[in-house]
Amino acid sequence: MRKITYLLEEYGESHQTKLNRQIHYFCVPLIFFSIIGLLSIIPVIAIIKEIFPIAIVPYVHFGTLIIILGLVYYLALSFRLFIGMLLFSTLVLYVINVLESVNFAPLWLIMVLIFSVAWIFQFIGHDHEGKKPSFLKDLQFLMVGPAWTLSHIFDAFKIKY
Repeated sequence: MRKITYLLEEYGESHQTKLNRQIHYFCVPLIFFSIIGLLSIIPVIAIIKEIFPIAIVPYVHFGTLIIILGLVYYLALSFRLFIGMLLFSTLVLYVINVLESVNFAPLWLIMVLIFSVAWIFQFIGHDHEGKKPSFLKDLQFLMVGPAWTLSHIFDAFKIKY
């Protein structure tokens, strides 16, 4: 059995009820989004930003670094999931940049609210399920969660991962 198949099946063991799965389909991407958004706020020294073309500078931050490291992990597991996560991550970076540019509210506040509400719902789902979150068993499952969500989208479109 491929490692990705094993990880997705093991992650899925604590996500059996319809309610818990539906909560995770929404909240896992929101948590990913909020973490990248919070990391994007950490200042990067100007000399590093000067290396990049001006159009890319708004995306040069610690959130992007974490995405790149995560993409290496996904590439090791599955090329198609890597492509899916690359597309989703690109969207996440774009939306964070838009949120920052419209200046609706402090970005940190938006991200903390999204993060908090999404985790509250995650724990409601696990309480309903009667099982602990997978990451309490193995921290690797914090990375598997987004791939698990994406794998269900792939299944819906009959795309093999």
